Amino acid sequence: GPRRGPGRVAEKPHNMRKAMSDLLHYCRRDMLIIILSLILAAGGAVLGILGPRQISRITDLIAGGLTTGIDMAAIARIGFLLVGLFGCSALFSFLQHYIMAGFNQRLSKRMRKDIVEKINRLKLSYFNFHENGDVLSRVTNDVDTVSASLSNSLATIVSSAAQFIGCLIMMVITNWVMAATSVFSTVLAFFLMITIVNSSQKYFVARQKNLGNLNGYIEEMYTGHDVIRISNADQTVKDEFDRLNRAVKESNFKSQFLGGLMQPLMGFIGNFGYVAVCVVGAALAMKGTITFGVITAFMIYVRQFQSPVQQIGQAMTNIQSAAAASERVFEFLGEDELEDESGKEQKISRVRGEVEFNHVKFAYPDKPEETIIHDFSAHVYPGQKVAICGPTGAGKTTLVNLLMRFYETTGGDILIDGVNIRDMKRSEVHDQFGMVLQDTWLFEGTVRDNIKYSKEATDEKVIEAAKAAGIHHFIMTMPDGYDTVLDENANVSAGQKQLITIARAMVEDAPFLILDEATSSVDTRTEELIQEAMDRLMAGRTSFIIAHRLSTIRHCDRILVLDGGSVIEEYGFAVFAPHLFRLHAEENGAQFVYNSPAEQLVQDESGAVTGAICKTDAGYVKYNASKGVVL
Repeated sequence: GPRRGPGRVAEKPHNMRKAMSDLLHYCRRDMLIIILSLILAAGGAVLGILGPRQISRITDLIAGGLTTGIDMAAIARIGFLLVGLFGCSALFSFLQHYIMAGFNQRLSKRMRKDIVEKINRLKLSYFNFHENGDVLSRVTNDVDTVSASLSNSLATIVSSAAQFIGCLIMMVITNWVMAATSVFSTVLAFFLMITIVNSSQKYFVARQKNLGNLNGYIEEMYTGHDVIRISNADQTVKDEFDRLNRAVKESNFKSQFLGGLMQPLMGFIGNFGYVAVCVVGAALAMKGTITFGVITAFMIYVRQFQSPVQQIGQAMTNIQSAAAASERVFEFLGEDELEDESGKEQKISRVRGEVEFNHVKFAYPDKPEETIIHDFSAHVYPGQKVAICGPTGAGKTTLVNLLMRFYETTGGDILIDGVNIRDMKRSEVHDQFGMVLQDTWLFEGTVRDNIKYSKEATDEKVIEAAKAAGIHHFIMTMPDGYDTVLDENANVSAGQKQLITIARAMVEDAPFLILDEATSSVDTRTEELIQEAMDRLMAGRTSFIIAHRLSTIRHCDRILVLDGGSVIEEYGFAVFAPHLFRLHAEENGAQFVYNSPAEQLVQDESGAVTGAICKTDAGYVKYNASKGVVL
């Protein structure tokens, strides 16, 4: 996919109105709290606006009393009134911030909870067509963006609007000429701000894009460092890095320069407003139209009148970011879910271990015209070990997904002990199976917790499972034994991780077992250890083994060869041995037609099967996995 850096440009929502409507609807249970917070924000702003008029009265009292004596009692009364006004304004603001902080954390918690619960209800097909990183981004980045952007944006918009309108009204009531002077300077500041924002936006976008390209290139080159060294491509890599680094530098300079102009420009406009108010006020005062206290009040009103413009602009940007992030969250929460199975009560009272595939057909929901499984039928008896083999894309893993009800068949039925799995809850079906996959999954926790994952198991049962899996000795050599925490610093090999997952399956003790390429990524010696553990695990269980290695399936009772979603051939192991080599050779370009039962299997020093000797019309033929046919 495209490379992405850690920074992300705030996206615009596809439908701002719908996004905000969905967000407000989601917050409906907290609507009274939100309204109360907005009322407090507006109240705090209005109380703050009343202050300059009282300061004007104090100024006039002082100016008038310079010759006749200052009325300190009147000034004291106004002072106490100001303390009350500003105190109540501060209290309202504190309460508003406290309420919104609590609301935001509850919103984030509920969103994350709903997303996690949604993940468990989603169809598996969703994850096949969406990157894991995208889902994680919605749980973390998008929820945090909604919380951070919405935290004070609504209150800021309401309080700034109240402050802007209130200041305008108070200025007009006090003196309309000076009010017009203040409005003119503010409008000038607003248009200059819009011009700078529009001019610099492209450079901010370019900066984020270039930074993403640079970070992606660094990550790519770091991952392939050995290849770069071997290929003597150091200079080429350095030249490309210099080019990307230069692009970041240029876009950074332009965006920071234009962005840096905002603060001094707004400061200049603010000072210009002060000067304009002083000049016009002085002229009106000389004519006796206004008092000196009015000029003092207007100097405060100018600051209160100009700041909401910038605050509203920033708040609207935050609201836009919150809408874009919430749109992605609600898009995820609106995805199709698994059907409700609360009415299904069918269960298997005594599991025998019989599985029947009856004319099964399947096509992925997004591509119904492309059938993956074509009329597949097979009857697996209790305790049988069935290997499923075939080339990549033959439908092996899809068949297992259907058996586990990760997908629903588009035709035919799958029965477990005579019960159609459609009539059972998915959780009931999943309880019947244990799985050991190619990609081992261990979470950060103790070895004991990893082995008994989601199951109630005693320590004795955990140790017994570890011994059966052949991993007990290794665990006891770890610093804290079974209490050792497995994290990124734990020195555990791929084979040892696989043995731990086998021990986990033993603790689960399910009647059916699925092994999906469980030994494909380990060396021969480790494979032997894992194979021995899997043989003990499969004892007495109906098992399905997806594999390409003969050593993995040599003890299987039946081997089904799939190709194009159908069983093209079925063998016992002796017949299948040369056939597997034939498939291997065909995939590597060799062509031959021998397909006879094996009279003797060829093994290496460790006992792993590496070939087979067969008698054909052309004489004895030796099949070899790496060399094809040797006469």
